Amino acid sequence: MFSVMTFNLRFGRADDGPNNWSYRQKAFPLLFGKYRPDFIGFQEANDFQTDFLRDFLDEYDIIGERKPAPAFWQNSPIFYKKNWKLIRHEYFFLSPTPEIPSRFRKSRWPRQCVISMFEKDDCRVICINTHFDFDTSVQTRSALLIMEQLSHLPPDIPGVLMGDFNARPSRACYQVFTGQNQAKDPCFKNTFKEPFPGTFHGFNGNTDGGHIDWILYRGGIVTGEAAVIRDQFGGIYPSDHFPLHVRFRWET
Repeated sequence: MFSVMTFNLRFGRADDGPNNWSYRQKAFPLLFGKYRPDFIGFQEANDFQTDFLRDFLDEYDIIGERKPAPAFWQNSPIFYKKNWKLIRHEYFFLSPTPEIPSRFRKSRWPRQCVISMFEKDDCRVICINTHFDFDTSVQTRSALLIMEQLSHLPPDIPGVLMGDFNARPSRACYQVFTGQNQAKDPCFKNTFKEPFPGTFHGFNGNTDGGHIDWILYRGGIVTGEAAVIRDQFGGIYPSDHFPLHVRFRWET
């Protein structure tokens, strides 16, 4: 059994008033005192936010950072528990030139993806973490690029895809991941059922926002508990997105 979390941290340099990072950061040790998933996919992570998390998530290693990074850079790293062995990983940009810092022409920001393979107790799993831009066509091209990158990995290894997709499941990019595509690779399933729960709340705790943060899976694993974490910690929401936490077990 293993567990994963996807969590958009909210850009730490944003002028969020009472929800500024300097106030919100106290919530994170409390959140991760309760939840300690095997894999955590963060989005919108500034360097100083990642450094803060690293200080108390000391049983984790991290992949998917751009170093050195520009001052306002947003990473989408994966924190993984050290009892998992990292077999391989790829860090690339969602763009026509994935191997260099770049973006699609209609992207507002340079977005990235991390694809990694881990092993523990003779079991392997592929973890993917990403953050999509806002334009619909860019989202679709990003999804196709990720599926193309995945096609180079063994299709029989279970996979978990997580991130902030800035898209509801009605968008075409969701169909790329979950629909019948032309590739031979298996499609992903959503860990949550319709009606899909809201994940973006803008610091107000409302539950009717868009389901734009996803945890999808494929291969020889099945979902156990799947939860949207809507709690405040220390009297404050850690982010303007709710974290998602899902447990998986190996299919027998």
